[in-house]
Amino acid sequence: MERTQAFRYPIRYADTLPGTADVVVIGGGILGAATAFYAGRAGLRCAVVEKRSRLCSLTTPASTGAFRAQFDNPEEMRLVQESIAAFERFDEHVGLVGLDIRLTHQGYLWLTTTAEGAARQRRLVELQQSWGLTDVELLTGEEARRRFPYLAPEVVSARYRPGDGWLDVKRVTNGFAAGSGATFCLETAATGFALAGGAVKGVRTTWGTIACDQVVVAAGPFSGVVAGWAGLHLDLALRIRQKLVIPQVPEVPPAAPMTIDEDTGAHWRPALQGAYLLYTQHDTLAGPPLDDVPTSAGFYFGLLDPASPHSVARIAPFWRSVWERNDDLWCLMGGQYTYTLDHRPLLGPTEIPGLHLNTGYSGHGIMGSAGGSRLAVDAMLGRVAPEANPFRVHRPMESRTFDVL
Repeated sequence: MERTQAFRYPIRYADTLPGTADVVVIGGGILGAATAFYAGRAGLRCAVVEKRSRLCSLTTPASTGAFRAQFDNPEEMRLVQESIAAFERFDEHVGLVGLDIRLTHQGYLWLTTTAEGAARQRRLVELQQSWGLTDVELLTGEEARRRFPYLAPEVVSARYRPGDGWLDVKRVTNGFAAGSGATFCLETAATGFALAGGAVKGVRTTWGTIACDQVVVAAGPFSGVVAGWAGLHLDLALRIRQKLVIPQVPEVPPAAPMTIDEDTGAHWRPALQGAYLLYTQHDTLAGPPLDDVPTSAGFYFGLLDPASPHSVARIAPFWRSVWERNDDLWCLMGGQYTYTLDHRPLLGPTEIPGLHLNTGYSGHGIMGSAGGSRLAVDAMLGRVAPEANPFRVHRPMESRTFDVL
């Protein structure tokens, strides 16, 4: 695979800790960088503190970098559509001419092998089209196999949107950071808040305090810990998610879409000269935030062994050959999804004056990064009334069943 020419990102890294800022963002993943970008576009002096030695080095790179407009509710659908629009003109959006984020529109293909699944897909596609997502298609199993010949004969129904796809998450993170004009403080761990009269007046770090009146917590799985320093409890569940990387698999069709077994949650997409493979295990126990997320070889066996109930060979039989050959290099990456009760993000002000959130995307942080961060900043500045923000922190919230991804 040819690599695009190296791009030099004009990111402003701090040599010394800034004494003041209009807003401090805690967290240097894609959401922290995007928050800094939209804060900078709003005219705010922004500092980002990141405890690790590089940006985009914890949860963000463990993702597949995928995006989709196919959601089961119009609010998230519209949020991600805003992000997709930004990704499609990203170099112009962040003011970095020539930046290639390797945007790929190869679609999301959701598959089912049951009549119940087919009925569910039909209802969902009807809803999505009623919300304005008119380019999502409902296919019979036969129609899907004509278009995607690698599919198993057991597939009876599919839903597909060609405008969905994936991108390079590190290039997007670095692009947001470089376009923000913010000061990025690496190897600088936030340790607490300076408070006065119950309001945030600064962020304490391992190198000193940055005085500010506004803070945005974009710390992914550590967001609950950080918010707790100000006395704010967040009801977040952290679940480990793994990604199987097989860098070279000749059987993988390079033009294939994200291919998802909707019945089991197993899915894969072309990557490198092979694929990224995942399985969303809804029964994974919640745990504490981790700097080093463990992986398990059992994840590989569960995805590749044809005898597994969630094997990817169930819907794409060529994976059986990969398993039988057993000579392909593979590795695992791990991260943590930060789930809210209703599996939607927490965006905007909290009950603590000056403390704001951009977190809790429940696995959708990459695809929601542009729209969600723009909304979080606008809500912080009072440009969006609380009742107009469906992701406000203090909203009525009911437990929601897991989305497949």
